[in-house]
Amino acid sequence: MTVTGADFVELDRIAVQEAVRVVDLVTAADWARETPCAGWTLRRLVAHMTAQHMGFAAAARGAGRDPEHWRESEDLREPAEAHRSAAATALTAFAEPGVREQEFTLPNLGDVPGGRAVGFHFVDYVVHAWDVAAALGTTVEFPEHVLGAALDVARAVPADPGRRGPGFSFAPALEVPEGSGPLAEALRLLGRSPERWPARG
Repeated sequence: MTVTGADFVELDRIAVQEAVRVVDLVTAADWARETPCAGWTLRRLVAHMTAQHMGFAAAARGAGRDPEHWRESEDLREPAEAHRSAAATALTAFAEPGVREQEFTLPNLGDVPGGRAVGFHFVDYVVHAWDVAAALGTTVEFPEHVLGAALDVARAVPADPGRRGPGFSFAPALEVPEGSGPLAEALRLLGRSPERWPARG
């Protein structure tokens, strides 16, 4: 996956901050809501997002091989607070000098160049920010250049069925209707059905 000229560290910062914003909208009554991630409640989705932030931060420090860094907590008493803290940890790690040039060790992918790894994290958080917003019946707010970059990455993610589905980052790609906007196209390429989760009000 290569998107020429993209500053994934800055793009990722925008995506992560938007994910934090929408997670912070979740109330105590919302945590049991279903999400576009099949079988996952909002609580489980945010636990996954939190663990991924911590895992990527560890990978940026050269410790990505340790599965403990990627482990999801089974008891997040304050899920939004835990997510906010983990997001800050990831952004701090990605802001370190030379992060694009070093290698990250990622589950299922092995050693990945830093710039590419941050690109994976970026598109994941565009999608997960939308997942949370969709579960709440609200919308995400991304600048056009962020959505354009996310679509470029989504188009570059291998569509091989052997690398999609349970246990992998994304579900099988869906057909993209003509005239879809960049967010809708990116979501469908990564296995989401945005029309099934319309915003309310």
